[in-house]
Amino acid sequence: MDLRLNPEDRIDAGKKGGNGAGASGKAARAEKPQKAQKPKKTPKGRQAKTKKRRGGIGGFLVGAVYFCFTMAILGAIVVGGIIFYYGRELGAPNTWEVPQRPPNIQVLASNGQLLSNRGQTGGEAVSYHEIPYYVPLAIIANEDRRFYSHFGVDPIGLASVAIESLRAGELTRGASTITQQVAKNLFLTPDQTLGRKVQEALLAIWLEQNYTKEQILELYMNRVHFGSGATGIEAAAQTYFGISARNLSLGQAAMLAGILPAPSAYNPKTHPDRAIERQRLTLANMVREGFITQQEADAAAVDPSRTSVPTRQAGAEYYVADWVETLMNAYLGEVNEDVIVHTTIDWDLQKHAEFVIKEAVAEYGTDRNFDQAALVAMDTEGRVRALVGGVDYTQSQYNRAVTARRQPGSSFKPFVYLAALQQGYTPDTVMIDEPIDYNGWSPSNYDRQYRGPMLLRDALAKSINTIAAQLAIDIGPENVIETAYRMGFSSNFQPVPSIALGTQEVSLLELTAAYAPFANGGQGVIANVITRITTTDGEVLYEAVPSGPGQILTDEQVGMMNDMLQTGVREGTSTRAALPGWPMGGKTGTTQSTRDAWFVGYTASWVGGVWVGNDDDTSTGGLTGGSVPAEIWRKFMVQAHEGLSVANLPGHYVPLAERVAQPAEGQAGTQPDGQLVGPANDPVGGLLNSIFGGQ
Repeated sequence: MDLRLNPEDRIDAGKKGGNGAGASGKAARAEKPQKAQKPKKTPKGRQAKTKKRRGGIGGFLVGAVYFCFTMAILGAIVVGGIIFYYGRELGAPNTWEVPQRPPNIQVLASNGQLLSNRGQTGGEAVSYHEIPYYVPLAIIANEDRRFYSHFGVDPIGLASVAIESLRAGELTRGASTITQQVAKNLFLTPDQTLGRKVQEALLAIWLEQNYTKEQILELYMNRVHFGSGATGIEAAAQTYFGISARNLSLGQAAMLAGILPAPSAYNPKTHPDRAIERQRLTLANMVREGFITQQEADAAAVDPSRTSVPTRQAGAEYYVADWVETLMNAYLGEVNEDVIVHTTIDWDLQKHAEFVIKEAVAEYGTDRNFDQAALVAMDTEGRVRALVGGVDYTQSQYNRAVTARRQPGSSFKPFVYLAALQQGYTPDTVMIDEPIDYNGWSPSNYDRQYRGPMLLRDALAKSINTIAAQLAIDIGPENVIETAYRMGFSSNFQPVPSIALGTQEVSLLELTAAYAPFANGGQGVIANVITRITTTDGEVLYEAVPSGPGQILTDEQVGMMNDMLQTGVREGTSTRAALPGWPMGGKTGTTQSTRDAWFVGYTASWVGGVWVGNDDDTSTGGLTGGSVPAEIWRKFMVQAHEGLSVANLPGHYVPLAERVAQPAEGQAGTQPDGQLVGPANDPVGGLLNSIFGGQ
């Protein structure tokens, strides 16, 4: 008998999962219920850690979502409150409206040539459809390339600028859309504050809802500042290129668009190199946006090697435009709409006058110690045909022809002599050139010499101070002033004897106009430059009609004055002004210490005045009215008289010498040797013998 035990016969054999030896054993084990297997135990610390991990992630996510939701609500409330607070300052949206653009004053020459624009903007408003298509596209490519897709505010652009600025550590550029810029320009101040930016955004959205994109672009182009006093695309085109915005080239449009971010820094007049670079960038942006081709951009670009940009220079016509602007209140009252002012200015003669002035200062200024000059030319009815207020308008806008008041010196003497004629004197009256003393006042002649007995004709021609002073004393300064006012002066004169020597200040414009009655037969004139004022729609607001004080001199008075003033041109101080082939009169003027030099002259067709000197009232280098001023006058008048028929000066007066030289029977005559003779008891004849006969 085998008593050895198999592994299956062990008591714990089932527990170890061994194979049963027989069926009965398996059955017994199958019938016996198995105990539930206990789960494998996990250490308490590990189990707690796992539960904590699962609960923390879920809680964080839920908390984060809750926090974000809460903050979004709070943010929305805060933003809404800010919008409400600052929006309330704007008033109800139904009260918002686009303000009127400041009125423009368009000043034209007599032939329709634009002299300049005046007003706050410097140019008229133009419509979107009047300008070339690439003008607004250049602005869009530079300023707001998503203009046609945003709703007034550009979130994409804002995000882009924010990211760019964060990377750079500073604000790199603005993020305002064109619509926002319109809102700022129309309604707000330029302050960089939160409130202003909120209001800007609100107004931009309102603009987008109430205006088309084209209308917004039109508002922008007519209101944005381009520098150099130019507001709006038309003003910019005229200021920089001397053309209308309607005629801008692609290259010019790109340069103007490039100015906008910083007009003072990118101005083609003051910073041409920067302007050229900005033009290149603008053209590149237009190519990138598909607005133009690369070939078009290359053709339009200024050669980068160039150091200057051809721009319009402010000419002497700007002095005229300034003067016109000052007259607007007198003609229309307050100007509240765009107007067109038609003037008497002859464009060609205006430019010629400017050239003559510049040439004279360049040629003589350094040697003769002067740096300024002015000119006024008018027809005999007082219509100003050319006016130059200084050598260079860009350097100085001070109008020396209209605004400046200086001592006229001897160029005022004709009005002293005229007052004497009205008191009974004649050109043939004899007076003594000798030293005088009147209550301590002792005027002397320019050359410090005295000539004894002289006819008034010769005394005026040679600009004798002592005789002019005697006349003023004899007839009274009050009569001189009364005559001067009748001739058109408006300055405030004081009744003192020294008025005879031109010591009281006048403007070149009024002095020139006061000579006009000598040229037109005694008709008083009021210098004028405006013929018509209309609206842009053609409605006539003002039309010039003949006006003035009428006949203020007799025919004989005109004749006597022309007799004396012609003598001055023939043989006196005004000989350098002589106009070949034309009878003319004129008078020079030189003030004390040669600070001012004048010449005013006239023919039967033209009247003109010239002043030369220094703004600081310093002495010139011995300059007299008979030198550079007379030469300027002659050079201008040669061209002004081209094509005109020669005419004699008006008035009628026969000098005594001619009357004596051709006597009637029984009157004085001339001997064969030319000596004047007269009746023995004729004191005038005797005096004439001593003066003209050499005895």
